[in-house]
Amino acid sequence: MKKFWNWARDEDETRTLFLEGVIAEESWFADDITPAAFKKELFSGKGPITLHINSPGGDCIAASQIYTMLMDYPHDVTVQIDGMAASAASVIAMAGTRVCMSPTSMMMIHNPFTIAQGDSAEMQKAIQLLDEVKESIINAYEIKTGLSRSKLSHLMDSETWMNAWRAKELGFCDEVLYTSGTQEPDNMSGFSFARKTAAAHLMNRLLASVPKPEEKPTDTRVNAADYDKKLQQIKYL
Repeated sequence: MKKFWNWARDEDETRTLFLEGVIAEESWFADDITPAAFKKELFSGKGPITLHINSPGGDCIAASQIYTMLMDYPHDVTVQIDGMAASAASVIAMAGTRVCMSPTSMMMIHNPFTIAQGDSAEMQKAIQLLDEVKESIINAYEIKTGLSRSKLSHLMDSETWMNAWRAKELGFCDEVLYTSGTQEPDNMSGFSFARKTAAAHLMNRLLASVPKPEEKPTDTRVNAADYDKKLQQIKYL
């Protein structure tokens, strides 16, 4: 049976969960990839757990349920991002007592989106719903990072991708794995990609590459009268 979770146990009986794939509110294919199934597995044992994440995200309500379950879990939850924690998966990652990222992993945050139909009133309701969902997502980011809501809103507006060092700098993760004893990058922002920032950067580069109009050369010629005058001055030096 295909699941988006898979439990394993280490020799010291620490429970390990691998959360991979799309996060969904309910299964359409009887593969039990639901928050209900996750909850059953999560509370089937005791003690600290390690949650490995590699997910492009999915349903934000399902992610909210899983986030809340992990926050309610009475033991430490170590989140380890192995490949990607994007969109709704980044919300789940914020429930970690400690969040670690592989140096090759990525995290992405963006605004929620939906599909709507109807008249203008229905469209306005959809806009208001998305605004409220965004605020709820910001709550999770704010608790973990301590960043201002306006800063987090801007990062979401820009659909921001972060590498491990950038995520650590902004407070989305606590540790970059396999780097103990090594010096952190000077800038601490080795890579951060946002659609609007990238578009502006590209436009600036294009503008810089456009040849500028050549300036007319300054006329340095001296007329005959001025030349004779200068020559007479030189004679008396």
